[in-house]
Order: sequence, then structure tokens, then C-alpha cells
Amino acid sequence: MAKVKITETVLRDGHQSLLATRMRLSQMLPQLEALDAIGYKSLEAWGGATFDSCLRFLDEDPWERLDTLKAHLKTPIQMLLRGQNLLGYYQYPDDVVRAFVKKAAQHGIGVFRIFDALNDTRNLKTAIDAAKEAKNEVDHYLEVQGCLVYTVGGPHTTDEFAELAKKLDAMGVDSICIKDMSGLLEPYTAYDLVKKLKAATKLPIQLHTHYTSGFGSMAYLKAIEAGVDVIDCALSPFALDTSQPCTETMVAALEGTEYDTGLNRQAMTPIAKHFLKVKQDIIKEFNLKGYFDVNPNVLDFQIPGGMLSNLVNQLKEAGMEDKYQELLDEMPRVRADLGYPPLVTPSSQIVGTMATFNVMTGERYKMVPKEFKELASGRFGRTPQPVNPEVLEKCGIKQEDIITCRPADLLEPGMEKFKAELAAKGFPNASEEDVLSYALFPAVAEEFFKKRTKKQLQALGVANPTDEDILLYNLDVEVAKKFFAAK
Repeated sequence: MAKVKITETVLRDGHQSLLATRMRLSQMLPQLEALDAIGYKSLEAWGGATFDSCLRFLDEDPWERLDTLKAHLKTPIQMLLRGQNLLGYYQYPDDVVRAFVKKAAQHGIGVFRIFDALNDTRNLKTAIDAAKEAKNEVDHYLEVQGCLVYTVGGPHTTDEFAELAKKLDAMGVDSICIKDMSGLLEPYTAYDLVKKLKAATKLPIQLHTHYTSGFGSMAYLKAIEAGVDVIDCALSPFALDTSQPCTETMVAALEGTEYDTGLNRQAMTPIAKHFLKVKQDIIKEFNLKGYFDVNPNVLDFQIPGGMLSNLVNQLKEAGMEDKYQELLDEMPRVRADLGYPPLVTPSSQIVGTMATFNVMTGERYKMVPKEFKELASGRFGRTPQPVNPEVLEKCGIKQEDIITCRPADLLEPGMEKFKAELAAKGFPNASEEDVLSYALFPAVAEEFFKKRTKKQLQALGVANPTDEDILLYNLDVEVAKKFFAAK
């Protein structure tokens, strides 16, 4: 049996799961060389919510973060990509998807982990093809990994996931990841699933889970016995709770066995010590809880760990905290009405919001968000089962409103449009990276660009830059420098 490899998540999913994605690049830098020397299969450090968080909360350019990571790391840098949704919450045109993947590869991404919230492979094709093309355009290792978004209930079975693995194999991915975002994968089911995937494809199989239910390490051990090739783990300060199983513990558990990872657990100790301090600093700076209790009830309501606190806050703001259990009961009902979609971004937010509205109003589907109607009418992709006809009727969705084509086929190209919008907002010379940031998060990116320009002007001695100063600088940097130097 081959040794098990590990992907380390402390730089991405570890802090996304426990600390709302608030880790700064400056807090990563001191230990990048040490992490690089461990011998991980990859370091997950980009994608997911990090892009949004960099722009919205941390005042960082996510592209510059990636450049810096690449300059310090030889270990492949891994990112999480939401297929046609990229790193946002909507479907994006094909030209935007292709441009984003190409740029991410050029800036240093070595492993593209690509998933679709509905397991609709049509929503994966453009991103997978773009990543495969990028292999010929970069000089570093590049792996294209397709995901099975794991869930239970309704039509979801291990046999179904094995068929999905065959489809991903046929699409030309290099490896397959079982993405268990809610920690629902039971140990013996993990064994059965990995065995079936190994029979269905010769591609390497990687397993990603969360400790939310308490199954994490047990699921990993059974998956390892079944032949899984790679597991995702987080260093101890950012492990367990709603994050991944602990790296050091898994390494210790496998030491001296046929699955021995070959990694030096002692070398991880000073790295973990650093990140413990980082965790404490982030909790203090952002007034975060920093930990979440293991909750086996997730097996019933199936809400990803990161969603729970948001749902509680919504009820609290509405003065309806006593409706918490009712909300947990409503989530699975809404999911069933929608055809049992896996609960992962963006479907998890859509289902959660709809359930909250149902509980708050006291009447199911009285208030229906636009995104719920779009998901129910096929505009995010094909749901695993047909949507409940009674719900369609109650939401005012007619048969002619439902689409069966790939949603992105209805979208016009977007890059030139977004570039023109930025020019109209005073950024006529925006880089392609900035255009992509704006395409994903228009208002957030625009505000970030303004703050960035203000800092650049202040560096030139402009104490309090005006909107006119910002416009001049973005029209022509060199002219602006001469103008402000002469003032």
C-alpha cells in the first residue's frame, strides 16, 4: 500500500472555517519556508472565501498575495474554485472563467480544485478545460482536480458518486477529491465510497472533510484502509471543530504503519506554535469566537459549520432566537423541496436564507428571494432531483421559466463589459487582474481600488487625496507623479 500524502489547509480552509478567513499574508510569511520544507503534497492557500476576504476585510490584493506565496514556496499552491461561479456567488460568462483560470495559473496556482455546488458537470467544463490549457503555458507543476461534492439523502448514493467520478475522469482531470464540506461522511461509508471510486477510475483520490460531526479522523482512517491517496489536514491551532482533522495527529497515527506519511511531526511543532499566536491575535483583533463545538446534529440538519453562526445572528437581529430549532428543522425540508442539492456555496446560503424567511414569516414560501427562484428554475444548474411542483407554483415559477441548458450558455461575454464599467468609474487603465476582481465583487473591488490609490498618493506626499486626485492618478500614473511633485 502506498504512503498517504497530506494537503495542509492552515493557510486557507483552516482559518476560513474557524476565523472567518481573517488571516493576513503578513501572518503567514514567517513560516512559509518552514511549511515548504515539510513535504506536503500541496499547500491550500488561495480561493474559497480568501479572495473576497482580502478585498473586503484585510485591505490586501489577492493577486499580490498569490505572487508573494509563489515567491516563497516550491510546494504546489492549491486553490478552491467554484466552477462557473469562480470565487463569487453567481454564474460568470465563459470568457471571464477562462481569463480567471489563466491568470491564476500565471500567478502560481499549482492545484486547481474545482467543484460545482450541484455536482452539475456542465458547470465544471469551462474551468477544467481552461486549467488543462494553462498546463502548456506555465513552467510549474499544475494539477487539475475535479470534485465530488459529498452529501446524503434523496438520490445521493455511493454508486451515484462513482458514476460522477467516471464523468470527471472522462473530462480529463488529473485527480478526484471527495469534498465533504459538512462532515457528513461516516467512517464505513468512507471505506465503501473510496473502494467504489478506486474501481471506477485509476485517478488518485483525495479526501477533504470537516470535523463538524466528529467523524473526521475516523473517516480518514477507514478511507486510508480503502486506498485513498491524499487527505486534507490542518495544523493543530486551526484543526478540529468546523475545520479539518489535525495534521500532527494524523501523521502520528500513521507512523510506523504501511501508510506512514514520512512527514516529520517534530518539525511541525514550531510552525504550530507560530500559528497559535496568529490565531490568538486574529480572535482579539476581530472579536471572534475562534472555536465551535462538535455538533453531531449536523447529520440531521446538514448545515455546513460556517453557516450556523450567520443563521443565529439573523434570528437574533429579528428578535426570534427562540425559533432556532424550528430553523434547523426547516433547512432539510427546503433542501428536499429544491431537489436535494448539496449544501455548499452558493446553494447553502440560498437554502439557509429561504428557511429563515419561512420561519420568520410563519408561512412557507411567502417571501421568496430572487436567488431561490433562480436556483429552482435551473439558473445555477441541474438539481439532483426535480424541484417540488407545489413549491414552483407557490413561488410563481412557470414551466416556461425553467431552463434546461447550461446556465452560462445564456450569458454574454463579460470581460470587455467589466473593463468598460471600470473605465467609466475612473479606472481606465485597470489591469486584467483588477478587471477580474471587479467582475467577481464590483462594489467591494471598486472601494478597494480607491483605498489603494489613496495610499499610493499619500506615498507621493498627498496628505488627503480627493476624488479628483484619484481620477488623475488612475488616468496616467507618470503624469500624476510629475503633477504632485511640482505642487
